[in-house]
Amino acid sequence: MPSIRQIWTAPEGGAPMEASERVRAVAGGGLQGDRYCHGRGYYSPYDVCQVTLVDSGALETVRERYGIDLSDGRHRRNLVVDCDVVDLLDARFSVGGAVFEGTRRRPPCAHVEAVAGEDDLAAALSEERGGICADVTEGGEVAVGDELRVVERLDDPDSLAAAIRERREG
Repeated sequence: MPSIRQIWTAPEGGAPMEASERVRAVAGGGLQGDRYCHGRGYYSPYDVCQVTLVDSGALETVRERYGIDLSDGRHRRNLVVDCDVVDLLDARFSVGGAVFEGTRRRPPCAHVEAVAGEDDLAAALSEERGGICADVTEGGEVAVGDELRVVERLDDPDSLAAAIRERREG
């Protein structure tokens, strides 16, 4: 089962990312203490992702191919997970006590490169490794080590019926 490897937040746009062992996800807002949850992100209010996720394998690829170590959070993503995050697009998934909905890809930009102080970081992360955005649909605690479980596929018409059956049986 995929799980959370790292949690990162920043209090405002451009501020260094801070690692946490646990954080509260706020329904309709993001992660408590993070810049976008409080409207202080670099792209606020125009291009907001409530929560960003990136695959730990993608970060390892960046380290191996480009010699850029992002283990200190300079990737600027909130949740580092050990699965292909593209699989979470158009899906509702639970992590700890919270529920998220994968909404869109989050390709890297020049701002990430500038804040990280790494030339070619945007190219290294590229769209395939840049991560995704997710909305918080149900708030709750999220911790490093929590399992990530797909609850419902939003692009699959049969998934809603299956989710209803599962709730009735469970």
